[in-house]
Amino acid sequence: MLRRDFLVQATGAAAMAELGERLKAQAQQPASGVYIERSLSGQPHKGKVLLALQAHSDDIPLSAAGTVAKLIEEGYTGYLVRATNDDMGDAPGLGTAGTIGENDLRNEQDNEKIARILGCQRTFNLNYSNHRMADVSLNELISRLILIIRLVKADTVVCWDPWAHDEENPDHYMLARGVEAACWMAGRSHDYAEQFAAGLEPHAVADKYYFARRPEVTRVVDISAQIDKKVEANRANSGKGPAGNLGSRLRAELAKKGERLPILGDGDDASADRNYIKEFGMRRSRELGAKYGVEYAEVFHYLPPGSAGAGTDKRVQEYVKQHAAPMK
Repeated sequence: MLRRDFLVQATGAAAMAELGERLKAQAQQPASGVYIERSLSGQPHKGKVLLALQAHSDDIPLSAAGTVAKLIEEGYTGYLVRATNDDMGDAPGLGTAGTIGENDLRNEQDNEKIARILGCQRTFNLNYSNHRMADVSLNELISRLILIIRLVKADTVVCWDPWAHDEENPDHYMLARGVEAACWMAGRSHDYAEQFAAGLEPHAVADKYYFARRPEVTRVVDISAQIDKKVEANRANSGKGPAGNLGSRLRAELAKKGERLPILGDGDDASADRNYIKEFGMRRSRELGAKYGVEYAEVFHYLPPGSAGAGTDKRVQEYVKQHAAPMK
């Protein structure tokens, strides 16, 4: 079972409260070998920084919105990075694929709404052309991501998995490759040292939540308490995803034939759209929840602190702590 190495020192009531919550959560783990991350009360992650990275405005809403919202509720300061300008993205809310200019503006505006709904402090838009990131210099992308990581002092990232199966979109795997390298290199004093002249410092990322079309599941996050935020983030993503007023449009079409769909309700159009997204757009989250014994879930290939080479020093320090003996 891959779990975050967790060492607690007796530093007061806050630390003991966090330990109690974690031990309680661990006691609820199934015997499946997959760690179930459940909501923690209070803000045990206060002071930490979360960097959620997506190639397009619908990536985080569809795959990780509940987890991002959960971590921010638990104290993280969140930032949302969008790598492309989404100019090739669909715009179902317009009833058409939309022009490139319409897509660009609409998806940029949607991305800002999504960030606010999830609780992110701000967004960073890299503005690469949609579906063209295979042409982007990987070193350029890495250097830009290192700058952001050092600027916000990111502790945790949520992004596409750089080694996942069945990924067909070049924007997804190019961003993921850049993120994985940047998380490590941002902590090195010789990489892009000119950034230190601007007041930045080396800062490596501690842990990573990677999502994918066909993920290697090592961590399941219970997002039952955040499902409404996930629905709302996808509703805000009107230019892409399971939004575009599909619920209210379907209800209007059925009404013309003298029919109704009970799940859409009889309220306003916004309620119909939320109900549509929750029933159809959140089906995978619901199915994953049923599989792992919760109501709604998101799954990740999770890399905890110390899972890469940087963890060697930590293991040595822990070994010394356990085995060091006084000199005779």
